[in-house]
Amino acid sequence: MAANIAVLQGLSPLVIEKNEKAGKKLFITGKGRCNFTNASEITTIIENICTNPSFMYSSLNAFSNLDVIGFFESLGLKSKTERGNRVFPASDKSSDVIKALQKNLPGGTVLYNTRVNELLIKDGKVYGVKCGNTPYPAKAVIVATGGLSYPSTGSDGDGYEFAKKAGLKVNECTPSLVPFNISGEYCRRLQGLTLKNIGIDIINDKKSVSRDFGELLFTHFGVSGPVILSASSRIKPDILKNRPVLHIDLKPALDEKTLDARLLREFSENSNKDFINCLKPLLPSKLIPVVAELSGIPGNKKANLVTKEERAVLLSLLKDLPFTILSARGFEEAVITKGGVDVKELDPKTFECKKIKGLYFTGEVTDVDAMTGGYNLQIAWSSAAAAARSAAEKITSASK
Repeated sequence: MAANIAVLQGLSPLVIEKNEKAGKKLFITGKGRCNFTNASEITTIIENICTNPSFMYSSLNAFSNLDVIGFFESLGLKSKTERGNRVFPASDKSSDVIKALQKNLPGGTVLYNTRVNELLIKDGKVYGVKCGNTPYPAKAVIVATGGLSYPSTGSDGDGYEFAKKAGLKVNECTPSLVPFNISGEYCRRLQGLTLKNIGIDIINDKKSVSRDFGELLFTHFGVSGPVILSASSRIKPDILKNRPVLHIDLKPALDEKTLDARLLREFSENSNKDFINCLKPLLPSKLIPVVAELSGIPGNKKANLVTKEERAVLLSLLKDLPFTILSARGFEEAVITKGGVDVKELDPKTFECKKIKGLYFTGEVTDVDAMTGGYNLQIAWSSAAAAARSAAEKITSASK
């Protein structure tokens, strides 16, 4: 995006790409569909930024989500808006987003299979980069390396090293928008089960640290899905060390009194059936033996023999199925990185380093992250546009 904006500003940028092709991370975004922005109001976008939201205010207004949609449309990419105002290419192909970004760039703009190993800085100003032993002079350098998430796409944290060597503060980096490891065997038994329209509440030291409603997926190691990824973005890493408890409300639409009446009706209408068979209208089949086991009620006990006390335990489990969170998964499974170049080191209007003229850090390499829904890519586009426009203005002014 920065290169595209630079071209539109009349510059001749050079993109140095360490991979054999561009856009590897974009290619896998949104399960290959690339949720490239969100069509909500700017205020909503800012509300969904978890770290340093106010820092993004200027750049988001200068190159908004509507500007992003319009930009891609100008390159021939049609889009569609889905649930939660998520914006996707109409084709559902992330490759079309990459092709659109490449369409506007002149031949020779991208140098593939080339790794930057050093920023060339002197007297508080950047004057190029070095790749191996080869220097590449530049009047401005925009670092858009990504973070540490999905390292297979080339995100290995080199942007943070550039920043540190340049004397900038880099805040601790941790995986975000990532699944959780869960204690015990039950998640493994439930592997592959998706629960829709459930409520979750994660409790640490008797306080709620993340409450949500939506979809959850059980895996061989624990839990994933939209509500879990969002929770990982809200919860600070130190809290996870305390092993907070995930509470799942399997029936959030029913209060306890209504749900208890439902249980009584099921047991009454099926009084001679085994207790475990009465759970079929209430729960997915894979979840039934787990809930029955946790309730302590023998599966073959007749429904009319289930006591009030036993029913109360079952009711409690349906409204509050608890799991202990051990930790977050690693960067290999994280959608984004939390942490990065401290925003106090950067000008919020341009993303230029305050200490080093002509050096910019954009996107995930900065200490700005957001929830799922296209917000993180919007941060990338807005920061890239801010940096490219600033660089173009400075270069043009200097040449006059």
